[in-house]
Amino acid sequence: MTKPYQRPSADEPAWWFICAGGEIVLDDDHQPPHGRAEELPLPTLDEYQIIWLGEVRERSCYLVLADYGDDAFAALGEFQSLRPLIEKHDEEMFSMASRAKQITEFVSTHRFCGRCGARMQAVDWELAMQCHTCKHRCYPRISPCIIVAIRKGKKILLARGERHRPGLYSVLAGFVESGETLEQTLAREVMEESGIKVKNVQYVCSQPWPFPNSLMMGFTAEWESGDLHFDPFELEDGAWYGFDELPDIPLPGTIANRLIETVKAQIEQESET
Repeated sequence: MTKPYQRPSADEPAWWFICAGGEIVLDDDHQPPHGRAEELPLPTLDEYQIIWLGEVRERSCYLVLADYGDDAFAALGEFQSLRPLIEKHDEEMFSMASRAKQITEFVSTHRFCGRCGARMQAVDWELAMQCHTCKHRCYPRISPCIIVAIRKGKKILLARGERHRPGLYSVLAGFVESGETLEQTLAREVMEESGIKVKNVQYVCSQPWPFPNSLMMGFTAEWESGDLHFDPFELEDGAWYGFDELPDIPLPGTIANRLIETVKAQIEQESET
């Protein structure tokens, strides 16, 4: 097994995921820099913490933990959010960038022990932080969430959250609470946010969502009973929409878009039979 804190050799071609302040360096093509360290305009990497992430397209991927506002990487690109990678529909690269961002969040928030307050140290053979005072060990946090596309006849339920960009409507989602199954979370979140009950819940897919450390688990479901009553603390607006009247929806490449397209395909297939 490759150790997470191995240092790249100068002549190794690699992908460089340079992260700081929740952003990542992307070049003019909205890709992480790629190439050999000896050929790229990189600063002296001995001054940075580097973590091996895995491989993409038979090339190693390295996370470089930079400081917020660090201009030493300006020749490689600009610090940006991960959303341009979603827009490129490059699922493999977005997944690795998500991993880089989530590990950056983990390292930056676990410098001191949450049990005794002592400084933590990186474990050299796995991705973890260890307190040598009280022996408390922490691993990267993953926050499980459900996200569900609900249909009623030939319409789909879409709602607008207060944190969505202007005009955007999406499917319902929520975090799993301690002691819950995914099915219980789905039923609770749907009832709390929209006031309805659902049936015929079907799992579709999952997607890491690094804002900052979620794992989205996607489902489809059908309306069973109840009238729409949206939680004003969670949602600003929502309704049942036909697919010929959809508002602005999440971009392709997002799990929300895939769930919407899955429901659309279900309805189209039923119309053909």
